[in-house]
This record gives sequence, C-alpha cells and structure tokens, in this order.
Amino acid sequence: MPSIYLLQHTQVIPATPEEVWNYFSSPGNLAHITPPAMRFTVTSPPYTGQVYPGQIITYLVSPVLGIPLEWMTEITHVEYLNYFVDEQRVGPYHIWHHEHHFQMVPEGVKMTDMVHYRLPFGLLGKLAHWLFVKKQLDELFIYRHQAIEKIFGTAG
Repeated sequence: MPSIYLLQHTQVIPATPEEVWNYFSSPGNLAHITPPAMRFTVTSPPYTGQVYPGQIITYLVSPVLGIPLEWMTEITHVEYLNYFVDEQRVGPYHIWHHEHHFQMVPEGVKMTDMVHYRLPFGLLGKLAHWLFVKKQLDELFIYRHQAIEKIFGTAG
C-alpha cells in the first residue's frame, strides 16, 4: 500500500486576520516565501481578486537538480479568514492536499499548514522520500517560517 505522508507546520504571525489572509491567499506572494534555489514562478495570469473554489493556479518549479516542472493546483475549499485548501492537479506528486488554517490568537494569527502528500513510483517514491523529499519539504517550511518573520515580524 502506498504511503501518504503528513507535513504540519504552525507559526504565529503578529498581524490582523485580514493582512494574513490577503498575503497567503494571493498566489503572487508564493515566490517571496519559497527558497530561490527552487526557481518558483507563478505562470497564471496575475489575479488580484479574492481566492475562490475552482481557482486554478499554475507554476514552474525546479525542486530537483534545477529541472523545471509544471505544477497546477486548484483551490478546492475556502472559508474567508479561516482556511483554504489547494490540491495538485498536475505536478510532481501523486497526491498533494495542502490546508492553510488561520486562527486568531492574542499575539496575532496562528497559521497552520497541513500537507498530505504521496509520491509516485511506489518503492522508488518511498526511497526518494527517505533520501531527499522529506528533508527538502522540511527545509522549505523552515525557509518559509524565516521569510514570514522578515515580512511580518516575530510574535511575542
């Protein structure tokens, strides 16, 4: 049976719910919180409206050896100021289900990312996960945490 992995990351952001929501629900901001080595580029036309279910977002990303890959996600669920979900439609994962949760706390907004993912290629995918994919995803969220602190400051 294929393995489905869970990556979870929580960060408190000293900002209003609207500021946090507007920043993280805007695809154009993703490149600012992604390691430069991944050469992450949003290829969808610029969009300045609110995130909505059914929204398709396309990207180019180079996660391994600088090889560019096309990635397409669909926003499947949205509850304004509380959460939204993006799911991969085309890309490097067999399954990619990314939940973005936002909760008001005294210090600002507690943001929780929960990513359920599964790699393709059976045993080779499990080996790749063990060798480098898990480490790369952990490093991505460490980078993201630091980038968010530079943008919004540190809570507490």
